[in-house]
Amino acid sequence: MIQITYHGHACYSIMDPTYHLLIDPYLSENPLAVISPEDLDPTHILVSHGHNDHLGDALPIAKRTKALIIATNELAIYCKNKGANVHGMNIGGSYAFPFGKVKLTPAWHSSSFLEDGKFIYTGDPGGFLIQIGGKNIYHAGDTGIFGDMKLIGDSVPLDCALLPIGDNYVMGPDDAVLAAQMLQAKLTIPMHYNTFPLIRQDPALFIRKLEAVSLAGKVLKPEETITLA
Repeated sequence: MIQITYHGHACYSIMDPTYHLLIDPYLSENPLAVISPEDLDPTHILVSHGHNDHLGDALPIAKRTKALIIATNELAIYCKNKGANVHGMNIGGSYAFPFGKVKLTPAWHSSSFLEDGKFIYTGDPGGFLIQIGGKNIYHAGDTGIFGDMKLIGDSVPLDCALLPIGDNYVMGPDDAVLAAQMLQAKLTIPMHYNTFPLIRQDPALFIRKLEAVSLAGKVLKPEETITLA
């Protein structure tokens, strides 16, 4: 049994009875978050890219819990230099962890971290194809639509796809519907919307557009959990 809990923006917990995977933990500065970083005790932290609304609270959480940060190589090295335990990867690569397998997928975006007034390059942005407890979950990260999403959908039967819909910085609802059609997940959940005025969207309208092409979708409120049985 796999549980997925939405924490707002692009942050999710994916849990089996033993392991807790925390993705893109943007909490303390997230105006829509209803929990604090101290409320979470992950075993692993997956960070899709270096922007502050995704790296977020990963470092203090990792230092407190000793969780392993999984990220692209440059971002992993940055986190290691800040005192975290890390596992660096790169696009197209996969690795078998104790909880299951992670494959790093492409994402069309950028990746850097603003520190002391300077941008630090944190490698290519990515998404995650996660295999855990017999389920396949795709977290697209921050991305525009790209044709190779069909390859991702063809590679494994997806139980759940987590797709950004906010537009301006990432794909919008219409492109996300096209992405969902390529991925053909059993369930598609929108993310990366309504946190800031520039990414204001109606997630219910996105779900209706999914249903119009015979795809299942669900809007999760912060701290709402679903179970993939």
